[in-house]
Amino acid sequence: MITTERARRTERTPVLRRLDSGQLLLICVAGLVAVAGIAHTAAVGLDRAEIAVGFGALIAVGELARLTMPGNREVAPIGAAAALGYTLLLDLSQNPLRHSALQVVAVISVGMIAGALPHLAVGRPPRLDAMARRLLTGALLAFAFRPLADPLYALTKPPTSTWWPALAVMVTLIAASLLIDVLIAALLRAEQVRTAFRVAVRDEITMALPLGAAVGSSGVLLAVATHSMDLVALLVFAAPLLVTQVAFRKYAGIRATYLQTVRALSRVTEVGGYVEPGHSRRVSRLAVAIGRELGMAEPELLELEYAALMHDIGQLSLRDPIPGGATVLTEPEQARRIAELGAEVIKQTGVLDRVAEVVSRQCDPISADPPLASRIIKVANAYDDLVGPSTDRDRAGAALERIRCTPGGAYDPHALEALARVIDRGRL
Repeated sequence: MITTERARRTERTPVLRRLDSGQLLLICVAGLVAVAGIAHTAAVGLDRAEIAVGFGALIAVGELARLTMPGNREVAPIGAAAALGYTLLLDLSQNPLRHSALQVVAVISVGMIAGALPHLAVGRPPRLDAMARRLLTGALLAFAFRPLADPLYALTKPPTSTWWPALAVMVTLIAASLLIDVLIAALLRAEQVRTAFRVAVRDEITMALPLGAAVGSSGVLLAVATHSMDLVALLVFAAPLLVTQVAFRKYAGIRATYLQTVRALSRVTEVGGYVEPGHSRRVSRLAVAIGRELGMAEPELLELEYAALMHDIGQLSLRDPIPGGATVLTEPEQARRIAELGAEVIKQTGVLDRVAEVVSRQCDPISADPPLASRIIKVANAYDDLVGPSTDRDRAGAALERIRCTPGGAYDPHALEALARVIDRGRL
C-alpha cells in the first residue's frame, strides 16, 4: 500500500513541476470559483434540476470527447457549447429560468469533473490549465449575463416580443469572453514557449478564435432553441456538434501524423550514417526557438520545423558521407548542391513546396535575400555542427564567436542574435 502511494506521488510530481506560475495561478483561481459555485448550489439547492442535469450531462460528454488541436491546445467544443447554452438560457417552454451565475458555475464544474474521470481512470489526465480556462471563461460570462436574464426575458414577451436585444447582448458578451480567453491563453503560451506576448496573441487569434466563434454560435443557437423545443434542443444540437468535433479530431490527427512522418523521414540520414544522431531534431528545436524569438507566426513555425527536420536530406545523394555530417565545414558549392538535392526530394511529396524552397535556399548568401526560415536553419545547423549535443557553455560561446566571424556576411545577424539569446537562457 505504501509502495503504491509512493508510486502515485512520483507520477504526479513531474506534472506539477511542469506547471509554471501562470498556470498554477489560473488553476487556483478556477478551483476557488468552482468550490464557491458548488458550495452555494448545495446550500440553496438546484433551480430546475432537470435542466441543470441535462446540460451538465452534455458538458460531461463534451469533456469526455475532448481533443488536442495543433499547437498542443486542448479543447472541448461540445462541452463549451453546452456551458454557453446553459449560461444564456432565458426560458424553457416560455417559462422564465432564474438560475444564478453560481449555479451555472456549479453545473459546469461538476460536468467537467464527470467528463474527466473516465480519462483519469485510464491514465489520461486532462490538462488542468485548459480546464481552468474553460471554467473561468464560462464563469465570467455567467456573472455578466445572468443578472440581465430577467429584463431580457421581459423583452421577449408580448407586447414587444423581440429577441434582438437579447441576441445583441449574448453576442457582445460572448465576444468579450472569447477575447479574455484569447488573452489568458496568450499569456500562458508566451511564458511556456518563450515568445513575445503580441506574437502569442496573434497566434491564438489565428488558431483558436475560429473554433471559439463556432462554439459561441452553437451556444447562442442552443439557448434560443430551448425557447420552443424544450430539452429536445440538447439532442438536436448535440448531433451536429459531435459531427463537427469528429471533423476537428480527424484534422488534428492528420496534422500529428504528418509531423510524425516528417520526423521519421528526417532520421533516414542519421540511420544511414550521414549525420550525427539527433542532429536533425536538435536543429529543428533550435530553429523553432530562434523563429519564436524573431516573432514568427505559428503556421510559419510549423513550416520552419518541417524544413529544419529535413534540411540535410540531400546528403543521401552523396557517395561518401561528410565527416560527422557537418555541412558547415564543406565548400559552399557542395553545401548548396546538397540543399538543392534535398529540395528536389521534398518536392516529390507534392504538398511541401514551400518547405522545399526553404531547404533549397538555406545556403544562399544574405545578399540573395533568402527566406527568413532559410536563414534561421543555416544559423541553427552551423551551431549544431560545431557544438553537437554538448551543453558546455564555453564550447557554445566559442561556436557562436566562430559563426559571427565568418567572412562575407554568410549568416543573418538578426538570427545570430536570436540564437545568442536562446542559448543564454539555456532552454529550448
